[in-house]
Amino acid sequence: METQPAPIPTRISVVMPCYNAAPFVREAVECVMGQTRGDVELIVVDDGSTDASRDLLHTLAAAHAPRMQVLHQDRKGPYPARNLGLRHAGGSLIAFLDADDYLSPDCLEKLAAALDETDADIAYCGWQNVGEGAPGTTPYVPPDYATLDTAAEFLRACPWPIHAALVRRAAIDAVGGFSERCFSAMDYDLWLRLYAHTQKIVRVPEVMAFYRWHGGGQISKTRWKQVLDALRVRRDFVAAHPERVAHLPAARLAELTDGYLLREAYRAYWRRDLDDAQVLLRAALREGAWQLRDLKYILPALLPAPLFRRLVGLAGGRA
Repeated sequence: METQPAPIPTRISVVMPCYNAAPFVREAVECVMGQTRGDVELIVVDDGSTDASRDLLHTLAAAHAPRMQVLHQDRKGPYPARNLGLRHAGGSLIAFLDADDYLSPDCLEKLAAALDETDADIAYCGWQNVGEGAPGTTPYVPPDYATLDTAAEFLRACPWPIHAALVRRAAIDAVGGFSERCFSAMDYDLWLRLYAHTQKIVRVPEVMAFYRWHGGGQISKTRWKQVLDALRVRRDFVAAHPERVAHLPAARLAELTDGYLLREAYRAYWRRDLDDAQVLLRAALREGAWQLRDLKYILPALLPAPLFRRLVGLAGGRA
């Protein structure tokens, strides 16, 4: 990343990409500006919005000057937007928040206190899905990863969403910010690369981050793409940092990486999300992530989609 002026030690910079989030962005901005932690700045990167977001952001920035600034880029996606925001961030601590999500008022204060008390590089908290279409709305507090096999836990699943953590700027700079190669898994990729860099993490066991589900074309809804991108970042992490996984038996490591693909294919199949299932079953064959017993599901997936759906319909619930 580009060389920047020395960060301000007490400041938290919140980086927010925004694309056509007019119904939600005011709440997102106000939750940052209303944090109980005093020295917080907000850098919003408008990613070529075509709705009212752009004008609304400038109105909000004027109301919250000088603690809020708005940058613009032509529709490049959220991860280039976050990297642009990082280049303009002045704080020594960094948080990320999407323009349709929000935080509790004391979130940043409690995460920053945890970093100070433990000298950790990453503090994380619990979260809750909200909104129509959410896959579950029960508040969730993740485990204390520092007491577990952190490498295995991080390979098993993305440990927390993008806005449920506070990170020291020095750690983010050390790993080069966000990669931009797998857009639906780049938050997961960042957490894996940060874990490879530092194992100094601390949990705040409270639900303070809220992820909003809605019908706005969220990446989270493109499930097959998310699975394939998450597989790639798992594999990249293992290849780049063998020292972090050397303690894991080969079978366990395969289960956590390639085994993930077939598990997600079956999950989609039994939920009858057949578009996702067909793509993922084909990918399992291509990637060699299968055994003989899996062929009765994989081979039909090689047929054209209408025939695959018809065969699944005829099979009903039979294994």
